[in-house]
Amino acid sequence: MPCTAPTGHLVLARHGQTSWSRAGRHTGRTDLPLEPEGEDQARRLGQLLSGLRFTAVLVSPLQRARATCELAGLAGGARVVPDLAEWDYGAYEGRTTPDIRAERPGWDIWTQPPPGGETVEEVGARAERVIAQAVAAGGEVLIVSHAHLLRVLTARWLGLAAAEGRRFVLATAAVAVLGYERETPALLRWNVTGGALLDPAGGSGSTDPRRPPQEPGPPSPGFP
Repeated sequence: MPCTAPTGHLVLARHGQTSWSRAGRHTGRTDLPLEPEGEDQARRLGQLLSGLRFTAVLVSPLQRARATCELAGLAGGARVVPDLAEWDYGAYEGRTTPDIRAERPGWDIWTQPPPGGETVEEVGARAERVIAQAVAAGGEVLIVSHAHLLRVLTARWLGLAAAEGRRFVLATAAVAVLGYERETPALLRWNVTGGALLDPAGGSGSTDPRRPPQEPGPPSPGFP
């Protein structure tokens, strides 16, 4: 569960587009690369985040997330966290929801676990461990991961059941910000792809994490 101390933000970033995300196919543990459009999205993500200072950068072990982090110029010092891997979809890996519903009418990942895959509660337990790591790091923490994992993480941050992640839709290379409204864990920004990410007058209860905009620096040295 989230820490009650009203400091810092969790900045969530979904990876850029892949061929399967574009087609609406469930992409769990299949280690796909970014498409050229996804690479461009990752570079734009770097511009969006260029005014923030991060005390820690946590990233999924899957290459679409790591490449997004690298192309955004944020991989230096990043830590790969296995718990940030996407939902294990088991037998439904690579399939679309309409395809699955042709054999299981009304099927929904949030209420019906995929055969051989994870339950939403298991994904929620992983998300809680990530939250604990991020809160322990303190300050502004960037988390680069996947749509379903980040949606579940958001639900747990807000004290909701993991399945309530269904209510938060996150586009490729979009950003969200979790923080506090006084002592209460809160959702501060959602599905941001441009413009100002954090407003120091927004009542988050945290210190201002921004710095003056900077020109893009040299390429990141990559993961250790």
